[in-house]
This record gives sequence, structure tokens and C-alpha cells, in this order.
Amino acid sequence: MSLIDETHDPSRTSWVESANGHGEFPIQNLPLGIFSPPGHHVRPGVAIGDYILELSGVGALLPDAVGHLLTGPTLNPVLALPAADRRGLRRRLSDLLSNPTHRETLRPLLHRAADCVVHLPAAIGDYTDFYVGIHHATNVGKQFRPDNPLLPNYKYVPIGYHGRASSVRPSGVPVVRPNGQRKAPDEERPSFGPSRRLDYELELGIWVGQGNALGRPIPIGEAQGHIAGYCLLNDWSARDVQAWEYQPLGPFLAKNFHTTVSPWIVTAEALAPFRLAQPPRPEGDPQPLPYLFDEEDQRQGAFALELEVLLSTAQMRADGVAPFTLSQGPATNMYWTMAQIVTHHASNGCNLQPGDLIGTGTISTAEAGGFGSLLEISQGGKVPVSLPNGETRAFLEDGDEVTLRATARAAGHVPIGFGACTAFIIPAP
Repeated sequence: MSLIDETHDPSRTSWVESANGHGEFPIQNLPLGIFSPPGHHVRPGVAIGDYILELSGVGALLPDAVGHLLTGPTLNPVLALPAADRRGLRRRLSDLLSNPTHRETLRPLLHRAADCVVHLPAAIGDYTDFYVGIHHATNVGKQFRPDNPLLPNYKYVPIGYHGRASSVRPSGVPVVRPNGQRKAPDEERPSFGPSRRLDYELELGIWVGQGNALGRPIPIGEAQGHIAGYCLLNDWSARDVQAWEYQPLGPFLAKNFHTTVSPWIVTAEALAPFRLAQPPRPEGDPQPLPYLFDEEDQRQGAFALELEVLLSTAQMRADGVAPFTLSQGPATNMYWTMAQIVTHHASNGCNLQPGDLIGTGTISTAEAGGFGSLLEISQGGKVPVSLPNGETRAFLEDGDEVTLRATARAAGHVPIGFGACTAFIIPAP
């Protein structure tokens, strides 16, 4: 599972000077994406330091199985490749960007990232959101069921729901405050209008690689081979709409109006040095059913990722006040691994396809300081957050900007990042 090679060598540097020491996109990362340079159409690229290398122009220098696939407006054909071919692409890109003999050939294909527009990296056929952050599930459950925050099925089955693929957008696209039916506890009847309890959710996203045929489940020991890479994901949530509509069938309009993802696919290969053992379950918790249990996955199924959420209000930006850190915490607070999520999704024969997107669900810590949503931080709106400029927030207001960040760190390896997952709120129509 964990294939570490010369592409992860901490001594490897790039002739793209800004990549050396870059906080997110050093040569040890090489995330894939879709972008458009100024005045040009969309095309595949790889992030390297402060630049994006245009891949459609280097096809002749890439492995035969890959080069011809890097010319279209999406990365779906690349995601569909076997993992060995993706590793071959990564190794060749690492060589091209580290060996100075390629400098003059590739320099014209470098574009300043700040001048480019980044797009969704894939055409998303389906989007599914899970609920594997056990502390988030517990924190929220306590607000509604203080004596029984987790329902009995939570520790046996990875809980998820089908989201709306058409409303997934890359970082930077504004979120329009949704309208919906909402009914406060002290109101006799529901009303329709802009959400009054708009929230974010800190999640990781899985980009599905090779899929499976309809009716053919994915065994847990093979699940990692079906994951091409990862991103950050913000599953924006209208909590007042959600509270009124979610029984008996679960999330619907409270969730499907907008989902933001970081636009770069951080490949499974890039994250190989940052794998960790899945934290042991608390004593007394049930062992996963056999179809969800794999020893190797338990040894390497988690990631050493530091997660962070930042908030900037319109007033803070006008006054030059830096964004405020709402939460920080590790990504190890997941009750189920990525492989278990994928295996369960396909366990009934559901066919996953290259470019499908899967969210982990909100990742929170057990203690304040690492909560992954304002619903938790403000205790359902009862304890608003105090911001540095004197403003307070129980839920998000128009003009607020939320940024998610993730950094992978491990001793002896160069840290890599995911890029920002950012959007700000604009008023409801």
C-alpha cells in the first residue's frame, strides 16, 4: 500500500525555484488539476511551487500509456488508469521537474498560478457524503439526544447519503445563501426564506480512480487501488432547513445547494509517506464486520494531516484584520478508514466510476478547538464565537469567507499541502 520511492526523497529539488521550500506544492507533491491560463481554454496541469506546468504540451515526454490522455478538459481518463500507470506518470513528472536538462524545453509551459483560473479536476458523475467523524457525530448527537448521541448502527456501518454532483464547485466560487423552509422551535408554522443558520463542514474528499462493474463489490483489500487521490471538501449546510426536513429520509435541500472542493488532486502516491495506523477503537466497541476489516488497512489506513479552518468577515477584510482560526486538529479523528468507506459504498454492487467524489463527513476533535463546524463551536447557536475585531458569529453571515487547509507532515519527509478550499457567502436571491 505505502510505496515510497525517489519522488519522495526530501533532498530532491526542482529547477522551478519557487517549489523549493514551498509550503504546499514542493516537488514531492505534484498534484494534478485542470486550469486555464489567461486567454486560453482549460487544460490539465500539475502544481509546482508558484507555477502550473501545462501537461498537454509535454505528452511526448510522458509514458505512452498516459501522455495522450492529458489533452482534454477533465482528468477522468487519467483517474481511470491503473495505479501503476499513475505512479509512472508521477515518477516521470518528478524527473522532468528536477532534472535541469529539461528546463529550457518546459519553461514555456509554466504559467504563474496567480494568473490562472483553476477548475474542477474531473467531471463528477456522482457525489456521496459520509459521516465518519465520530466526534462530530457525538457532538451533534448530544445536542439532540444528550443521553444517546450515537445511534446503535453508527459503530457497525459507515453512514452516508447521496449528495448533488451538479452543485460541486472549485475553491473561489461564491456560495449563494440558500432559501428554504425553516421552523424554529418557538415558531408555530414553518416559513420560507434565506437560511438563518448557514454553516460549513470540514471534510476530506476522495477522488475515485478505477471503478467497479455494477454488481461487483470492491473487496476491502483492493479498495486503496480504487482511490486516485484526495482533496479538501466543504459540505455547506443550512442547519435550520436541515432540522426541519431531515426526518425521516435525511439530508436534502439543506445540503445540495453548494459543495466546495480544493481544485488539486493530491495523489494517493504523494501521500504514501504520511500514512498512519488507524487509531484503535475504544474498548468495548464492536470489531468491524469481516467485509470491512483488513489488517494492512488498519496498519496504514489513516493519514498524518493537520487540518485548519479560517474565517474572515467582510469587516475584518475592510479593516485589514487577518483571518481568524476557528479550529485546528488532526485528520485521525475518523471512525472508518478511506478504504472502508469505498468498500462499503460498493458492497451492495453499486458501481463507482472514475471521477466520482466521496466526502468523509465532518472531521472534529473530541475537545473544543478542533470542532469542524459552527454548529459544534457555538453549541447550536447558544455560545457565539468572539472574533478579534469584536464581531461575533453563531452561524455564517453574508460576506463571510471560510477557508479550509490541510498539511501532511511526517518525520524525515517534506511537508505537502492541499491548496486552499475557500468560498465566501453572498446574499440569497
